[in-house]
Amino acid sequence: MINRPLVLTYLYLFIYILLSSGVILYNKWVLSPKYFNFPLPITLTMIHMGFSGAVAFFLVRVFKVVSPVKMTFEIYATCVIPISAFFASSLWFGNTAYLHISVAFIQMLKALMPVATFLMAVVCGTDKLRCDVFLNMLLVSVGVVISSYGEIHFNVVGTVYQVTGIFAEALRLVLTQVLLQKKGLTLNPITSLYYIAPCSFVFLFVPWYLLEKPEMQVAQIQFNFWIFFSNALCALALNFSIFLVIGRTGAVTIRVAGVLKDWILIALSTVIFPESTITGLNIIGYAIALCGVLMYNYIKVKDVRASQLSSESITDRIAKDWKLEKKSTDIFTSNSNDGNGGNGSSDINVDEEAPLLSSRLSHVGRMQVGNHNQ
Repeated sequence: MINRPLVLTYLYLFIYILLSSGVILYNKWVLSPKYFNFPLPITLTMIHMGFSGAVAFFLVRVFKVVSPVKMTFEIYATCVIPISAFFASSLWFGNTAYLHISVAFIQMLKALMPVATFLMAVVCGTDKLRCDVFLNMLLVSVGVVISSYGEIHFNVVGTVYQVTGIFAEALRLVLTQVLLQKKGLTLNPITSLYYIAPCSFVFLFVPWYLLEKPEMQVAQIQFNFWIFFSNALCALALNFSIFLVIGRTGAVTIRVAGVLKDWILIALSTVIFPESTITGLNIIGYAIALCGVLMYNYIKVKDVRASQLSSESITDRIAKDWKLEKKSTDIFTSNSNDGNGGNGSSDINVDEEAPLLSSRLSHVGRMQVGNHNQ
């Protein structure tokens, strides 16, 4: 008999890998001067943001698929605006890198993402500097350096753009955790696009006006509506596919799918873009970096599971103590009734004391769980 939930899970993973790889290859094809020749990464990113924001607006305000969250000006100014700024920066720098370096090398550089996230988390105080994680980050960095050394068409400008985009994305992730979670605000993919996409569009307008608008007036830039519409639609679909995958799988599965996607993308890029050549040193360096990434993922998943087990053990201990206390209270009540001949005074004493014990126990439990979560 076919396990339908399992089939759906693998289907969602396949769609995620397909869309993620497709969007990256599509962006490279659109931006590359050798192919569609639209060398305006900020404009392309603004098209994505404008389209995503418009679709999110219709889904939230017109069709009411989801309800908007309670957004105050203070939350918008202190949370949404800085997150949108770094989100726009990461997309801008990442798309600009396609003009200078190959897709395969970009994927190898993206192995630095855990390093950047860890460093930003330490700087922002959301994570502590640990020896085991630091050694993993060192291994990843060494692997990326070896891979870069083996890159035939190494370009400093493209590498700087990509690495800057990685650190901007890492800072966005950390800020999302610090700012939104502290406010108790949770956003799904639709509401995220609803609030963040328009703000990111506004941030991108300034560099677009200064850098790309003059170029568009001078150069003969071709514009094909269906190309850009399908490109923006794929980018939007990728956001929704990530939401589906996260809802049906665990952290380990997502990370493994991400690694598989990177290898598939590296292989596909060499076929679709023949100018992308991979050397043996590229593969060796990326394999070393990948080992560090996998070890880092293992440590993080282990930490999460340990915290969950510890939290569960605290809850179990509280439950067991409560049952033991209830049992002893029942015995005491029984003995009191027997000794007092059914006198109500003892019952009153017991009834008054038991809620106090229960409330104290639940208070201790909440404090333990709260301390653990902190």
